[in-house]
Amino acid sequence: MLRELHQELGIQADYGRETGLPAFDEASDLVEVGPNLVGRMQRLTPDAARRWAEMVMAAVADEITLMIVSGFRSFDYQATLIRNKIDAGKAIADILEVNAAPGFSEHHTGKAVDIATPGSRPLTEEFENTEAFRWLQDEAARFGFSMTYPRDNPWGIIYEPWHWSCGGGL
Repeated sequence: MLRELHQELGIQADYGRETGLPAFDEASDLVEVGPNLVGRMQRLTPDAARRWAEMVMAAVADEITLMIVSGFRSFDYQATLIRNKIDAGKAIADILEVNAAPGFSEHHTGKAVDIATPGSRPLTEEFENTEAFRWLQDEAARFGFSMTYPRDNPWGIIYEPWHWSCGGGL
């Protein structure tokens, strides 16, 4: 299935070997954690959901607001994100610097979250200038979360200060 999906999207057969990104299976045991910014229900694994809720509550106690933009993504949903960008005229090489190929997104695990906070545009580097980001840098590890894609990461993914994973996916 993934091979055909990659062919359709124009993703090279050696994508995983070339990038060094590991392949991930789709999580099957997921629970709802609430809607994202546009009202779409998000899901995480039970452990990640519990840790996410604990982290959000601890942030609230420190007057910080953490909002989920994206949690679990299926292979098909990841492919749809890429198709939409291709349809908008973007080159697959440029897309793969922002979105991992289906089968290689940490979001498939149900343990990764993209985080936003009021006053900052979601999914932009400006998130690093927020109190929420500073709080995450200081506190997220207490809840088992870490930032997956720092600057100059070895996988060639752009710097994503908003992307945090529970339990260290990569």
